[in-house]
Amino acid sequence: MKGFVFHGPGQSAWEEVPDPAVKEPTDAIVRVGAVTICGTDLHILKGDVPEVRSGTVLGHEAVGEIVEVGGDVRTVHPGDRVLVSCISACGRCRYCREGSYGQCRGGGGWILGHLIDGTQAEYVRVPYADLSVHALPSSVESKDAVLLADIFPTSYEVGVLNGRVRPGDTVAVVGAGPIGLAAIATARLFAPERIVAVDLAASRLEAAKQLGADAVADAREDPEQLIADLTDGLGADVVIEAVGVPESFEMCTRMVRPGGHVANVGVHGKPATLHLEDLWIKNVTITTGLVDTHSTPTLLRMAAAGRLPTAQLVTHTFPLDHMEEAYDVFARAAETGALKVVLGGQPHDEVAVPAT
Repeated sequence: MKGFVFHGPGQSAWEEVPDPAVKEPTDAIVRVGAVTICGTDLHILKGDVPEVRSGTVLGHEAVGEIVEVGGDVRTVHPGDRVLVSCISACGRCRYCREGSYGQCRGGGGWILGHLIDGTQAEYVRVPYADLSVHALPSSVESKDAVLLADIFPTSYEVGVLNGRVRPGDTVAVVGAGPIGLAAIATARLFAPERIVAVDLAASRLEAAKQLGADAVADAREDPEQLIADLTDGLGADVVIEAVGVPESFEMCTRMVRPGGHVANVGVHGKPATLHLEDLWIKNVTITTGLVDTHSTPTLLRMAAAGRLPTAQLVTHTFPLDHMEEAYDVFARAAETGALKVVLGGQPHDEVAVPAT
């Protein structure tokens, strides 16, 4: 088969790789129908995630069809159309029993496209299939469902839930890329008073308005003053960091009100300064997190009901074998206007399930 292979910082290729095979009785092999590219994949290509070894197939999000399962897999079967989660869960360790699947100590967590071969290929081996794939309702198209593998649960859990967004809050989202936009969409579920989006790109700020931001600010034009003006100098109740650079994180800590929350979602490749000389007295809560995907079933139900704006985030589509072109478009988002790119994802045929 072919897959998109990482060969070290700045080096990658769509090339022939060995077909995956069932290695453990809890594995499933999935024929990939749709994938997307994550900002984390760009961090890997830049060398920001040194755990990724040269020769690894990248990708941790996919929709596809089960073609083979190990002997211990009970909940999915060959022929099932599934969402492949970005997080794998053994289901037995302490963290999995608490629903903190991202911290799995039994061989799961974020492993696809990180510690083992990932989803940006024609086939993928998914460990712990019973807890790591989700059967898809026929009403959800693949190009929409693939956004529920990572960005929507990440934004919702690590941004909105960790940030404790509540009705009447002022929420600032720093970074209006795909993660920030999904955070805006899911923050709206909690009826905040206002959501303010901050970014450098006018196209992304326009997308933020379309997805529910009440105000937008160019990051070069003193967004901290805008937040102060909107809150009578108090600051935002919740600030979600969705960029992953020191400057944006430090901006977030200046925007938050005393007693407020900073929820860091961005993937950081460099140290950021924590100004405790200013923050120690302000009762500020700062959270970090890797997504656990405990919310994926809920988000899938909402998508099936038309309650999530998944389609609005997809700006470019490609055939699966145009991976290198898709990466180029996604990496040059400031020029191309790319939000999410989806490869594959042709409409599926609904298949009637015979009565048993």
